[in-house]
Amino acid sequence: MTTTESPAAPAGTVMLHDTAQARSVPVPDTEPIRVYTCGITPYDATHLGHAATYVTYDVLQRHLLHRGREVRLVRNITDVDDDLFARSKRDGIHYLDLAFGQKRRFDDDLDALGVLDPWSEPRATSAIPDIRGLIHQLLGDGAAYQVDDWVYFDRSSAETFGSVSGYTRVDMRTIGERRGEDPHDLRKRHPLDSVLWKPSQPGEPEWESPWGRGRPGWHIECVALALREMGGVDIQGGGCDLVYPHHEFCAAITSVLPGGDRASIWMHQACVHLRGEPMSKSTGNLIFVHELVQQYEAVAVRTAVMSQHYRTPEWTWEDRLLSEATARLDRWRQAMGGSTELAVEEAHAPLDDDLDVPGALAVLDDAAARGIDVTTAAAAFGIRL
Repeated sequence: MTTTESPAAPAGTVMLHDTAQARSVPVPDTEPIRVYTCGITPYDATHLGHAATYVTYDVLQRHLLHRGREVRLVRNITDVDDDLFARSKRDGIHYLDLAFGQKRRFDDDLDALGVLDPWSEPRATSAIPDIRGLIHQLLGDGAAYQVDDWVYFDRSSAETFGSVSGYTRVDMRTIGERRGEDPHDLRKRHPLDSVLWKPSQPGEPEWESPWGRGRPGWHIECVALALREMGGVDIQGGGCDLVYPHHEFCAAITSVLPGGDRASIWMHQACVHLRGEPMSKSTGNLIFVHELVQQYEAVAVRTAVMSQHYRTPEWTWEDRLLSEATARLDRWRQAMGGSTELAVEEAHAPLDDDLDVPGALAVLDDAAARGIDVTTAAAAFGIRL
C-alpha cells in the first residue's frame, strides 16, 4: 500500500483511504452521504473477489449509519457489456435471460452473506436516454468527437486525467488493453481515448442515436447512473481492477460536464488472489460463494472475508481462513449470555481508521475471551451469531 502521512482527525471522524490522494481523508460532511459501488456484470456467479468488495462496502454503510449518517448507496448492474454478450453467444442464451439468472444468484449470495440492500440498484439499460444526453453534451463542449458511427471521449479535455490511478501513459496503455480498451483503434485521435458509443454487433442490443444505431461504452454508463440516481457521488469505488480504466474515465468524464463534481474519495478493495494469481472470470481462477455456503456457514464466509483489511495488497484466499473464522465464531458463541455485553461503540471505534475491520474483530475476540457477550456488537457488523 502506497500512502502518505494523513492529518490527525478528531475522535469519531470517519477516515478513508483515497486512491487518488494516496492517503486517508475525512468522509465528506454532505448529507446524505452518496456512495456508488460498481456492481456486477451478470454473466457468471458471484466469486470471492465480488464478496470481498460488497462486504467491505456493506461494513462501510453500517459504520456510517452507526455514526448517524444518512447513506444512499447505489450499486449498478452492468447489463450492457462485451463480456455479457460474449457469454450469451457462447452459451446460446439471450443476454437478458443470462443476466436475469445470474443476477438472481448474485442476490441469493449477498443475502446469505448478510449484505444490506442498496438504496438503489439501477441497470445500465435503464439509462440509455440519460447516456445519449450526456454524450450530446460532451460533443457540444468539444470533450468528445464522432468518427463514422462511433463516438469517443477525448481524454485530453480533462485536465485531471490520470489523477485517480497515478499511472503513466505507458502503464495506462498496457493495463487498459488488458481491461477492455483498444489502443490500436485507428479511428481514435489518441490511443488512450475511450469509446462512448459504438455500433452493435449482430445479436447485440442496439438503440437509436444521432450517431447511428448502437450501444454505449462502459464508462459513460456509470457516470449517467450516478448523476441520475444521486446527482453526484461522495465515495465511489469497487475492486482494485476498476482503478484504470473505468474509474479514471468516470472521473474524467464527470469533471468536464457542467457542474460535474467527481467523487471526493475513491475507495478500492484489494484484489483477492488464489493460487498466486488474482481471481478473475477471464482466467477461471475462482472460488464461488454459492459453493462455499453449501460447505460452511455463510456467516463464517463473511467473517473470513472480514478478517483481511480491505486494502491488504494481493491477499490470498486460503481454506485456513474459513477454519479460523469458524473457530472465532465458536469462541464468541461460548461467551453468549455473559454477565455483561460489549458496547457497540467500543467495537465500532477501530472502523473510523480506514475501516479497520480486523482491528474491530480483535476487540470482539478480547471481549469474548473475558466472558463478555459480543452478540449485539457482532450483529452491528452483519455477523449474526
